[in-house]
Amino acid sequence: MNQHLPVVDPVKLDRLAQVAVKVGLNLQEGQDLFLTAPLAALPLVRRIAEHAYKAGAGLVTPIFSDEELTLARYRYGKDGSFDRAAGWLHEGAAKAFAANTARLAIVGDNPMLLSGEDPSKVARANKANSLAYQPALEKIANFDINWNIIAYPGAAWARQVFKDDAEEIAVARLAEAIFAASRVDRDDPVSAWAAHNAALAQRTTWLNGQRFAALHFTGPGTDLTIGLADGHEWQGGASTAKNGVTCNANIPTEEVFTTPHARRVEGYVSSTKPLSYQGTLIDEIQVRFEEGRIVEAKASRGEEVLNRVLDTDEGARRLGEVALVPHSSPISQSGILFYNTLFDENASCHIALGQCYSKCFVDGSTLTPDEIAAQGGNKSLIHIDWMIGSGEVDIDGIRADGSRVAVFRKGEWA
Repeated sequence: MNQHLPVVDPVKLDRLAQVAVKVGLNLQEGQDLFLTAPLAALPLVRRIAEHAYKAGAGLVTPIFSDEELTLARYRYGKDGSFDRAAGWLHEGAAKAFAANTARLAIVGDNPMLLSGEDPSKVARANKANSLAYQPALEKIANFDINWNIIAYPGAAWARQVFKDDAEEIAVARLAEAIFAASRVDRDDPVSAWAAHNAALAQRTTWLNGQRFAALHFTGPGTDLTIGLADGHEWQGGASTAKNGVTCNANIPTEEVFTTPHARRVEGYVSSTKPLSYQGTLIDEIQVRFEEGRIVEAKASRGEEVLNRVLDTDEGARRLGEVALVPHSSPISQSGILFYNTLFDENASCHIALGQCYSKCFVDGSTLTPDEIAAQGGNKSLIHIDWMIGSGEVDIDGIRADGSRVAVFRKGEWA
């Protein structure tokens, strides 16, 4: 590769920063911004800060993570370290969100970082962090504020995705894949996002008009009926947070999604792509539901971690989200397995174990936690998406009277 050419296109990187601020967050004049990022993403963070301040940000506060620092804990930390988490930091974040601070997360770490570490320590550390993160997560899951997740092509992540390429080439390829999926490979990405949001809004309008009681998924290794929560509402693309700001929480996004009924899921389902979870790859997941609860779970790889995740709490074995994504989505068509949920969930229909989104209810912002639970919303410390869609999956919408409507055929909108 030419020594004088940057590996990551600076023009597209700048557009990604602009899209994160203007479309992802829709950052308001005078609003503070709290962001987290891997150290490798510093070039993107600097551009985001620039665009945020140009948009009138009050204060931009970044917190950085580093892969070597994370590994140091597993190599040298005493056993008790794995039951601890920086609760004070998450409490501070929750305080910031209560004061209307916007939230931006940049992902880009090595998805297999912890694959060689003791699974029980990984599980304990994850659980401790999930518990400590609750005050902040509630503000995000309840959509109190405008928030956004984007990605940066970290070197170790790029090597995982493009295993046969030299590091520079792998990073350049991952960067281009991120830019294409995030719609910043075109001259006016902000307009491209407006058009894309309008198309997703048409899908949610149709689904909300149907008022399905359940969705029935059938395909190889899958015969699953997902009851939908009472008063559920479909969302997709841009949505308006409780603070009145319309934002795109995920960039990229291709999904329309809603809340399942935590006690009305029956049947069995097989994953169609590997799940990369906290540094462990969990592949060929097969689970069986009875009365909304996973009663049997298997995986060809990462089964121990999967079962530990399912034992996190009572809600971890129930669903908090179901999402529809056509098999022809740009991320699916790229043929790339990203080993990162932000991208892989936008390649296929998926379900999420754990916490539901209160915004996926009619008048969700006014419902109490007890009312959400009564309508079938799930509560948990976790929210983990995994892929169940492919070009071989059909989905029927089932109405309250038992009549059926074709929603997907062979992985596409019917």
